Amino acid sequence: MRAHEMLRQGWRATARSMTVFAGDVGRGLLAVSHNTLAVVGLLAIVGVAFGVGRPDLRHEFEQTALHWLQDRHEARELASGNILTALEEPDAISRATAMDPKALRRDQQALTQWIARRYKVAPEAVGALVHEAWALGERARLDPTLILAIVAVESSFNPFAQSPMGAQGLMQVMTRVHDDKYEPFGGTHAAFDPITNLRVGVQVLRECIARAGSVADGLRFYVGAALLDGDGGYAAKVMAEQAHMRQVADGRSVPFNAPIVVPPASRDAAAEPTELPPAQPLPAAAPASVPAPVPERVALAR
Repeated sequence: MRAHEMLRQGWRATARSMTVFAGDVGRGLLAVSHNTLAVVGLLAIVGVAFGVGRPDLRHEFEQTALHWLQDRHEARELASGNILTALEEPDAISRATAMDPKALRRDQQALTQWIARRYKVAPEAVGALVHEAWALGERARLDPTLILAIVAVESSFNPFAQSPMGAQGLMQVMTRVHDDKYEPFGGTHAAFDPITNLRVGVQVLRECIARAGSVADGLRFYVGAALLDGDGGYAAKVMAEQAHMRQVADGRSVPFNAPIVVPPASRDAAAEPTELPPAQPLPAAAPASVPAPVPERVALAR
């Protein structure tokens, strides 16, 4: 009996000891936690105070945190199969050559839709080119439909076209010949920017017309046939297509598949004045055919 009583007292003493030990450990941990939180809080306060006095460090911290969050977001999206999140570029639209055709004048809208159907290109892209052609025409004192007709004959509105001789872009300007004209636009690769190519091409065209003394002869200079007996009907094709475009801009109905009719004597026609008047309507056209293919000619004159 005495042994049993002593065993019970031993267990009670052990339990009280464990309770005291657990309480001491708990109070110790609580004190340590409080002290740790106090230290963290103090460091945070010091960091904020220091950051307020150092905007550069605050900005660096914000950028680091932002990049970290973006990286985690992109990793989650990539894991789900979406690669565009990591490639997103909100400013990419600024590189696009496009505008809403509804923002154009009525004559420009009509011509935009006609060109888009005829050459199978997006009206938004054509609208931007039509708008630029009108602005360039006013500066260069040229009919904008002449500019657009050259684009049609030269490249069929393909901004990445290149001839075997190296003529590039919408207006098929010889980049290596007119490299100096691309310097204000950042270099020769700007030949593949539609608006830049249009501007350089108009400058070359204006110089050719000034040198030749007339639009028709200027077109021969433009295509590199100034010293040849003929230009293969190039000038006549351009002016025939310009006649179509002028009629469309003037509100007249022209089939989008209307053929380009080149009168036999047109290449030897008398010189027109440098300031191009509106093109005259052509005689009744022959049966419809597909627009002329892109000629392998270039703006050679410098």
